[in-house]
Formats: sequence, C-alpha cells, structure tokens
Amino acid sequence: MPDPPPQPDLRGQPDLQRQPDLQRRPDLRGQPDPAGARVLVVEDDEGLGTQLVRGLNRAGYTASRVRTGEAALAQVAGPTPPDLVLLDLGLPDMDGAQVCRGIRERTDTPVIVVTARGDEADRVEALDLGSDDYLVKPFGFAELLARMRAVRRRTAGRPDGRMGGQTGGEDADLVRHGPLTLDHRSRRITVGDRPVTVTAREYDLLAFLAADPGRVRTRQEIFTGVWGDWFGSPKVLDVHIGAIRRKLGKPELIETVYGVGFRLASVPDPDPSRGEPAGQLVARGGWGQGLPGR
Repeated sequence: MPDPPPQPDLRGQPDLQRQPDLQRRPDLRGQPDPAGARVLVVEDDEGLGTQLVRGLNRAGYTASRVRTGEAALAQVAGPTPPDLVLLDLGLPDMDGAQVCRGIRERTDTPVIVVTARGDEADRVEALDLGSDDYLVKPFGFAELLARMRAVRRRTAGRPDGRMGGQTGGEDADLVRHGPLTLDHRSRRITVGDRPVTVTAREYDLLAFLAADPGRVRTRQEIFTGVWGDWFGSPKVLDVHIGAIRRKLGKPELIETVYGVGFRLASVPDPDPSRGEPAGQLVARGGWGQGLPGR
C-alpha cells in the first residue's frame, strides 16, 4: 500500500477551532454583497469594538467605531451618515436606549442593538424605541452578519434622508382607511387631522396590515413581513399592537382574530367628502415594493 500523504506541520500556527467566532472570516459565498455599506459600531469596549470593525471590513463593509452615544448621534446626523448602526446599550455617557431614540428622531437608519442585556424587558424596550433587531452578547460573527443582511433586506425601501426633511408633496403615496391615513413617502400617520407619532417598527407593522385592509394576517406572516428573521419572544408582537392602538386612539381599527392573528378592521370614513373608499391606495407610486416582506 502506498504511504499516506504527509500531514502539514501546524506547530506554531493558531488553532482555528479554538478561536472565537468573531476572529474567523465567514464564508460569504451566495450571500448578498454588502457593497461597502457604511456600518457604525457604537461600542466602548476596546477589544470587542476593534474586532467588530476589523471583521466587518474583511466581510466587505466599510466600518467605523465611536465609543459614546453623543458621538454616535453626531455621526448619524452628519453629512455621511451610516447605512446601519450596531449599538451597545451600556455606553459611558448615556444609556443606549436614549441613543436609539435619538437616532429615530433624526433618521430611519437601521439599528441593531448588540448588548449583554438579555432580559425580555430590555429587548421589548429597545424594539419599542425603534431598533430593527436585538442581539445578545456573546454572539457568533456569522449570526451577526446574517442579521445585518436580513435587516438591510427588509429596510431597503426606507427613505435615506432625515425623517423631518421630507414634505410629502402631491406625488406622495397615501393609504387611507377610514380616518386613518399613511403617507409612505414621509412615513407619517394621521387619524382624522391628528398626527400620530410612532416608532419605525410600529409604522412598518401598521403599513403591513394596511397593505390589504380586512385581510387576516397570521402572526407568522406578520413576523416574516415586518421582523424578517426573528428569534425573540412572540410577545413582542402583542406589545407593538397594543402601543399602536393606544397611539391611534381608535383601538377598533386593529382587530384581533383569536387563534390566528390581526387585521385592519373595516371602519367607515367619517368624512365622505374624500370620495374614496376605505383602504384605497392613492397616487400609486410602487410603495409596496419597498414594504418589508414584499
């Protein structure tokens, strides 16, 4: 029998099996090309922050890092804002929840919370403030990249500019359902003449239901269409539905179909002068192509 081929001498070489996930470059074959998307890492831990930036740059992103919430808000509001933010909650100058709220007041930039806080209350708070996903430390780098790709896919239709910088002119895409109006261009909601302030996730959820008024959406459909890859508690959906109902001031607009899911209920428009049936899409401009889950 021929002698077996000689084995390579690995003495002195790093043991890849013992290296943390963050150190290994993932196999990106067949995955969406990040195409140099700008990622802002908000992390005060020097070791983890440095590894994240290095790993993201090797994966094809253009990553940078800041250590404080104040610096993060300045970057988001600057002339070259990031395409995605990885946000730690434990920052030296302010709580990460405040930073998340501040980002949402300025822009629709996707935010993934990356933190050691794993309690359900912390997850719900961060998601309710407008974060797009939540990842608990320690985590695998491959999972982080997968979550980043999922968030980028489902937020691809968001406007890039500041939330307050769009006026929603005559060509704005409007969905009207009874007293409820959604302006997809400015992402504004009104009930009658009253503006309603919601988080980015709440808007996406209400828009998902309003895309087909009266149709029952199962819980799985909603999670897939609005959250994408969601691994947390299913209770987060009930929390968001409850918050939307309170803010709209008309809880009957969202109907619970027990054992199935939710739907936008049939509610007559109290203003017949509109001349449009409830749920009609006005000024069609292809908004649905950017809606999560489409």
